[in-house]
Amino acid sequence: MIPNTTIRGVLSAAIFAVSAAMLAPPQAAQAQSVRAKAGIVLVDPHDGPAVRNIDNVLTLYQMMINENKAVQGTAKFLTPGYVQHNPLIADGSAALGKYFAGVKAAHPSAHVVVHRIIAVGDYVFAHVNFVNLLTDDANDTGVAGVDIYKMNAEGKAVEHWDVLELVGDPKNSAPWAGPNIPRANPNGMF
Repeated sequence: MIPNTTIRGVLSAAIFAVSAAMLAPPQAAQAQSVRAKAGIVLVDPHDGPAVRNIDNVLTLYQMMINENKAVQGTAKFLTPGYVQHNPLIADGSAALGKYFAGVKAAHPSAHVVVHRIIAVGDYVFAHVNFVNLLTDDANDTGVAGVDIYKMNAEGKAVEHWDVLELVGDPKNSAPWAGPNIPRANPNGMF
């Protein structure tokens, strides 16, 4: 038999969760949708700024790449003086918005899949797969990336670093290293 206090506790938690979802601003609801698709989300649920930072980065990806709203997304979630460490993109939120608007114009099927996202303090780390970023090939395996964002007190990105590599396929596991390189293990990149 389950004690009444346990049932009341479970019902109260469920009602709170439903109420919170109904009262959540559209941005949080959008982030929740993207978060549900991410393979692993690591954040202390009691760390409000870290939870907000993850939601903001997830919504940034969704708007900037998946929804073709790069200019709006970067204006909303990056500071104007955003420092960019990727040598292909200039500093500033407008530059990143312009870059991804150009990517989507050249490759309309470009999208990002977030596999893991972690927030600690002012930092958000995301393990992602950018698909069709460089090509329109339906069989594109994409670019694997680890993005690191430094966030400010308002939850906007002020600085960004990334590490990127081409994702291999069964014929060539490491296209960035050379042609026809066999896999040394059965593990995927994600």
